[in-house]
Amino acid sequence: MLARPDKAISERLAKLESHLENENPLLLDAVIRFKKLDGVAYRMGLLNTSETYATRIPWWPLVTVLGTFSAGKSSFINHFLGQRLQLTGNQAVDDKFSVICYSAQEESRVLPGIALDSDPRFPFYQMSDEIDKVTEGEGRRIDAYLQMKTSDSEKVSGKIIIDSPGFDADDQRNEILRLTNHIIDISDLVLVFFDARHPEPGAMHDTLEHLVADTIKRNDSEKFLYILNQIDTAAREDNPEAVVAAWQRALAQKGLTAGRFYAVYNEEAAVPIDDDTVRKRFEDKRDADLADIYERIHQVEVERSYRIIGALDHIASDIGSFVAPTLSSSLKQWKKAVLIADAVVLGVLFILILIISSRLGLSGWFAVDFTNELVQSSLKAAILVVALFAIHFGMRKLMAKRIAKKLDTSMLAGNIKQAFLRNTRPLRSLFYPAPVGWTGRSRRTLASVIADASAFVQTMNDRFTNPSGVIEESPQAEMLKVVEPKTEAKPQVKTEAKPEAVMEAPPSDDVADKTT
Repeated sequence: MLARPDKAISERLAKLESHLENENPLLLDAVIRFKKLDGVAYRMGLLNTSETYATRIPWWPLVTVLGTFSAGKSSFINHFLGQRLQLTGNQAVDDKFSVICYSAQEESRVLPGIALDSDPRFPFYQMSDEIDKVTEGEGRRIDAYLQMKTSDSEKVSGKIIIDSPGFDADDQRNEILRLTNHIIDISDLVLVFFDARHPEPGAMHDTLEHLVADTIKRNDSEKFLYILNQIDTAAREDNPEAVVAAWQRALAQKGLTAGRFYAVYNEEAAVPIDDDTVRKRFEDKRDADLADIYERIHQVEVERSYRIIGALDHIASDIGSFVAPTLSSSLKQWKKAVLIADAVVLGVLFILILIISSRLGLSGWFAVDFTNELVQSSLKAAILVVALFAIHFGMRKLMAKRIAKKLDTSMLAGNIKQAFLRNTRPLRSLFYPAPVGWTGRSRRTLASVIADASAFVQTMNDRFTNPSGVIEESPQAEMLKVVEPKTEAKPQVKTEAKPEAVMEAPPSDDVADKTT
């Protein structure tokens, strides 16, 4: 029987498809491919029918701002947006994550965390359940951890910006760190802020431990930008470059020797720099670094489309090249362990029966006196069969648990442990040659999805690049509306094309109001 997603998942996918239908047809096709992968995962046991690969990745570009208290995170966001949205100050002015999204309404609104926790279109859907895993019952206080803020700034249109509480907070620490880890995983760009007034290692110990030491091991470490803010305070130093050098040495001590490093400050809150030469040098450095950071923020809309297609290809490839072979290998190991355990236990049991019968002088089995020999023989056979089945299935379950402990449960491709245990159910033959659901149909589906993912990447490349300089019309190009109108031949002039946004802005505040 074909496994299908439950009603809640079907509704979430329908909403996502409705959003993408007019905004980005290419990603709409990607959702369809994710649903194909879901079918393979349901049959193999990698996903429950209450799950889907499409919700394991966010569909809106995310930019996260992290760092210590008073490091200038909120001031940076206000400067980027061109409006005073976030409160600023030397003390902790916001002890929760602020999820900033676009709204066409001029008036900014602050909505409670439930607006995010209850809306499946946001990456924080049912985040209260995750918080409950850290502290039972704490998820009911979702408003204490999350809030949504709306802005009519075009700078945030098509993306989400997340302003985080500082890392040197003691209250709600475990829950905050769990949320931070989740946000880091789903973000396209992470800006890590440090305070130039306190660049020494002791003042940023928590940030170094939690952000730097862990991120250097990540495959997506290139999405982290490390920013020394309020560098204007070092203008009066004899050697202001030493402040930056000390900060970079502190990062290097944690193993971070590569990455993008910036030194910036907010001119509105800067200390006066009397020396014109020094001021000019600081301003030039700040302007160059801010321009680079803003360009990276702008690019997340393009990068998100590539990341989604990359995840599609990654999941399909992992199922075929890693998950299926791992399951097959684990099942062979399990079969061998069960057969050996059966032989050992049955051998020991047989020897014990012989010893007991010999010492007690019993004839047959425990000298049970039956007048009817047929009944006696049948009872002995039944007892033997029950004992053999109990021993065999007990060994199956025991060996399955031992092997399952070694399997990863947190892969993007699904829960391998769950899929393995599905293959060890009592009615499943020990000698079945392939994992459950790993059929020719599944292989063909994966091959088709991988081929489609490659085609999607080529289509996006055609949208943003044109190495040959030749304009070619194609169905994909027509779909993405990138075919330019025909014009008279003119001398070609090289221009730098700016990528267009590929995602619509997150839902506006009036939509969130309805949710709330």
